[in-house]
Amino acid sequence: QVQLVESGGGLVQAGGSLRLSCAASGRTFSSYVMGWFRQAPGKERAIVAAIRWSGGWTYYADSVKGRFTISRDNAKNTVYLQMNSLKPEDTAVYYCAATRVIATTPADFASWGQGTQVTVSS
Repeated sequence: QVQLVESGGGLVQAGGSLRLSCAASGRTFSSYVMGWFRQAPGKERAIVAAIRWSGGWTYYADSVKGRFTISRDNAKNTVYLQMNSLKPEDTAVYYCAATRVIATTPADFASWGQGTQVTVSS
């Protein structure tokens, strides 16, 4: 059981940057991979990026490769998503999630944050 709280969302112009944070608490030792997902109105929740707490493995959706960077600060139990060169199509609610195994699909993540809104204006 892991509690996750996202922050850092907001309104930004196209081409701008935002950094999302996901603070984990509770049984953080039960997690193995942390992921960022996003869901736009009327669309399915989709993977954005994922990272293994112990390092050595990351995953990025094709749509964000080269623009987004996932990282973690183990001492702070926090995962970050640095989003650069933002586009209007990046507009969505962004969710942080945790799983015990390497995974990239929503169904494999048992713990979820409440989400943070990211809006990119043209």
